[in-house]
Amino acid sequence: MYHGWAGGNVPAADAIEYYERVTLAVGGSDRTGDFFRLFLVPGMGHCSGGDGPNTFDTMSALEQWVELGKAPEQMIASKTSNGVTSRTRPLCPYPQTAKWNGSGSTDLAANFVCAIAPQAK
Repeated sequence: MYHGWAGGNVPAADAIEYYERVTLAVGGSDRTGDFFRLFLVPGMGHCSGGDGPNTFDTMSALEQWVELGKAPEQMIASKTSNGVTSRTRPLCPYPQTAKWNGSGSTDLAANFVCAIAPQAK
């Protein structure tokens, strides 16, 4: 499942709540990860569009998972305008987010890692 953070009609928090309810119902995130992943897309509208990277290959990710048993650990999204890619970013399975590694361009996915954000105290 994927959802854009910039969606106005259906907030991303609703997708997160749904994911967390599924996780609770099946007995934890280890079990959920076997069949369900949520990818949140920064800058993308509810299902597409927006200012952020919003093009990514969900079909290949699903084929790899269903046909080969290889669940997606990330997907690379891109933002393209007039045939020119201006930004790429990894999409990470919730609760992970893309974290910049501290060097290189923030417009290149290669300079990010998927990590769980520290919780506020």
